[in-house]
Amino acid sequence: MALSAKVLLIVQVDKSSSASFLGWVVAAYSLGQMVASPLFGLWSNHRPRKEPLMCSILINVAANILYAYVTLPPSHNKYYMLMARTFVGFGAGNVAVVRSYVAGATSLSERTGAMANMSACQALGFIMGPALQAGLSFIGETGLWLKVLDLKLNMYTAPALLAACFGVINILLVLIVLREHRVDDHGRHMNTINYTSEEQVDVAPSMEGNIDLVAVVTSNILFFVVLFIFAVFETISTPLSMDMFAWTRRQAVLYNGIILACIGFESILVFLVVKLISKMVGDRPVLLGGFAIIFCGFFVLFPWGNQYPKIQWSDLQNGSTHGLQRISSSANSTLEPTGCPAVQTWCQFTPAVQLAQYITADVLIGVGYPACNVMSYTLYSKILGPKPQGMYMGWLTASGSAARALGPVFVSQVYTLLGPRWTFSLICGAVLAALILLSATYQRLIAFSVRHGRIQENSHSGAETPPTSFMRK
Repeated sequence: MALSAKVLLIVQVDKSSSASFLGWVVAAYSLGQMVASPLFGLWSNHRPRKEPLMCSILINVAANILYAYVTLPPSHNKYYMLMARTFVGFGAGNVAVVRSYVAGATSLSERTGAMANMSACQALGFIMGPALQAGLSFIGETGLWLKVLDLKLNMYTAPALLAACFGVINILLVLIVLREHRVDDHGRHMNTINYTSEEQVDVAPSMEGNIDLVAVVTSNILFFVVLFIFAVFETISTPLSMDMFAWTRRQAVLYNGIILACIGFESILVFLVVKLISKMVGDRPVLLGGFAIIFCGFFVLFPWGNQYPKIQWSDLQNGSTHGLQRISSSANSTLEPTGCPAVQTWCQFTPAVQLAQYITADVLIGVGYPACNVMSYTLYSKILGPKPQGMYMGWLTASGSAARALGPVFVSQVYTLLGPRWTFSLICGAVLAALILLSATYQRLIAFSVRHGRIQENSHSGAETPPTSFMRK
């Protein structure tokens, strides 16, 4: 369910909810996922992956059911909402298990394509989620009362029940379809060691060797930057468009929803193209190019020129502009004030971001972000090698969750107080730092088998190929 719907519901069921509490509700999902990811990852290293997957999905189903009943208790509804959203995020910690499964079930040559396909499915879910919610909005806020379930079914609770149903289907798929499958970097079948003690397993030669911790830490930092950038981009779209284009809140939600849906479709195409390009040039150049495109996207957003945004003035008292504040709609008014609030002093001297700049930036970021996203954890999985990756993937997912939690905080503090120039300058600085870090560690961001000489890297394309001895076998 879209975050905006959750916020609307919590305000509706508990009028005592403050802005700071709503901020905790926004961050609860990411914090829950950040805590759960390493735990589920560690679990998957020592037990069959079906166990953490089923447990996490059951938690997700229970959390969505709790969300559907959040209006039922006579008091403290907002805390039930916070609990539900935290546990939904906790259940989403299974992303680490899924990524480690894909990494362990594919050879190096198959890895990028498999990760890109998985990311494309995630992007499709990103598109379909709000679409399904919009399709269920015909039920309305009042909805109907289901006496059998003692449940109020409306436009807010129906998507949660639908998510719970999808969770039950996922559990059946895990039970019936999913099989433990493990191959080495060459694609040769290996015994599954997730639930076998170390004393009972002979370590395969392809698993011998140490993991490059510098490359591991670098990959986590790069992934953090990628997710932080997108969290900022996703969060800032509504206030930026309202301030610069004088859109109403309804217009901002509608138009930005359409833009994000288009970016979702664009991402699917990027994931498909990335599979082809990475085979020709390798993973690292694609990652480098993705960061460069993201840098261009945020650089385009810098305010230029001599046109300024429409100012949203408050009533002047005593003929002065002292004490200006953001206008809120009064109970008698049907018109929502629009423009850049005068309480944000930067509105009065910062040029406006033009709509053409905004759309261009959306397109560029819509290309750079998915390329960096899929390449960062694909490369990470290759760096880790054929050893169980659950715990490491858990830390990677946790770093991404931390970034998504900090993104809205960054927007609320920097953009509101200092404006778009400072905001986009800091973002461009972060991307530039990521580019420098990537360039400095470029030679270390190689596959485990390449590093230990078991697979040769093509000097022209950067793609991994087995040495002659393996090809003869």
